[in-house]
Amino acid sequence: METPTNLTNTISAVHLFKINGYSVTKALSCSEYISSRRLAAGGYDWEVLYYPRYYEHGVHWIAFRLLFVSKECKHEVKAALKCRLVDEAQIYLPCGSQSVSYKYTGQRDCGPALLLIKQDDLPVSNYFSGDSFVVECTITVLREPQEAVTNVSPSVANPCCDLHLHLGKLLLSEKGADVTFVVAGESFLAHKIILAARSPVFMAEFFGPMKESSSQCVEIKDMEASVFKAMLHFIYTGTSLELDQQRVVSETEQDITTMAQHLLVAADRYGLDGLKLICQEKLHDDINVETVATTLAFAEQHSCSQLKDRCIEFIISSRANLDAVMATEGYKLVIASCPSVLNTLLRAAVGR
Repeated sequence: METPTNLTNTISAVHLFKINGYSVTKALSCSEYISSRRLAAGGYDWEVLYYPRYYEHGVHWIAFRLLFVSKECKHEVKAALKCRLVDEAQIYLPCGSQSVSYKYTGQRDCGPALLLIKQDDLPVSNYFSGDSFVVECTITVLREPQEAVTNVSPSVANPCCDLHLHLGKLLLSEKGADVTFVVAGESFLAHKIILAARSPVFMAEFFGPMKESSSQCVEIKDMEASVFKAMLHFIYTGTSLELDQQRVVSETEQDITTMAQHLLVAADRYGLDGLKLICQEKLHDDINVETVATTLAFAEQHSCSQLKDRCIEFIISSRANLDAVMATEGYKLVIASCPSVLNTLLRAAVGR
């Protein structure tokens, strides 16, 4: 039998978004939306737009659209957006997915609306809890056709990997847990072997020369319980829902930035490079006058060179930015607690 030749080649990227404060987002008009951070897929940059009250067919929908934000587009980019509701507690299977496809021809080109679920149906679904819900969005980009390849043995397509779902469910069920962490008065059950496989610090702690493999209870100091919980979730699933939340109100955005700062410290402490990169990306996207000083301090203390350079560039890019940052309480606290930041800024300013 002749070896089949691929006529198409696609690449996909999957992102989880948690919409907190759903009742607040319903105050938006039918045409208003909330955008995600910039996402990469297929060599291009995208944003996912969340519409809480999209109106079509005589009813309001929870809808999403895919926005092309790359500056360069030499030819049409064919892409699809697929969305489905998922249960954060991982008790229920994901709901059926919806998808839309579109040809993108330039920057800020926006695809058609994906009507995920009727607005009235969401609150009574199994996927709605505590005024929030989680959506899994998959961006699939069609690459240009490649030349036929001959004499290649046929291969079996790899199934979708759902290991992170199983491990996340294991964490929530606490079955087989063999260690209890006490953090700021709260207790968390976990599995030593999984922690050790993901973190060199836990590996040394539980299975190294100074191992504490017999210890059933470990106290974690200098960390908030919510931060440790988020770190555990990343260790088991490789994702961070806390940093993928939509920006509903300014207070929520500030809370996410603060969480990213604290998670960066935790990731550095336990050698979680993947989580550290996620935190840096989030902090990079959220740099502004109010946050840049503290973000610079975190970047310097935890060896995040690219994030550090971005903060410095923002501060010294103009006299107005410099004056505004120096007037913030955050800047004053950082100079008092981390004076090396001042030296870094002075060297950068003199260099410019």
